[in-house]
Amino acid sequence: MTISEGSVLPEANLLVIGDAGPGSVAIGDKIKGRKVVIFGLPGAYTGTCTSAHVPSFIRTADKFAAKGVEEIICVSVNDPFVMKAWGESTGAAAAGITFLADADASFTKAVGLAFTAPPVGFFDRSKRYALYAEDGVVKVLHVEESPGVCEASGGEALLAAI
Repeated sequence: MTISEGSVLPEANLLVIGDAGPGSVAIGDKIKGRKVVIFGLPGAYTGTCTSAHVPSFIRTADKFAAKGVEEIICVSVNDPFVMKAWGESTGAAAAGITFLADADASFTKAVGLAFTAPPVGFFDRSKRYALYAEDGVVKVLHVEESPGVCEASGGEALLAAI
């Protein structure tokens, strides 16, 4: 079942590279009692993800903070090493955006936003979306119809909706 506005985000463990190497992040613990933005996308270093989706949240990070958003989190079905490198290479890490790896797609599947596109080598990847949640409850959810489009799920569109 796909999440919707009013849904409680599921428990899942995502991966991150920290000072001590790879580590697990319980998403439920990370978002409890907080206002967060989570955006998901098909893959690190892919065209629209790199040229449009991530930059839209870099551009709007300060405006989200002004609205009380405590953290912006990017989730992708990739390994944590790739996510760390991608966050650094895009400048998103320096802008304060957290990059978390959903290596086994468990979070992506739990929120009902997985898709598969064998011609491009995508298996159980994330649809492109952005959401705003308060204390784990989805308040605003924007899901793109096509993975190659970044309009409704971009930072500016989500910012305007909260």
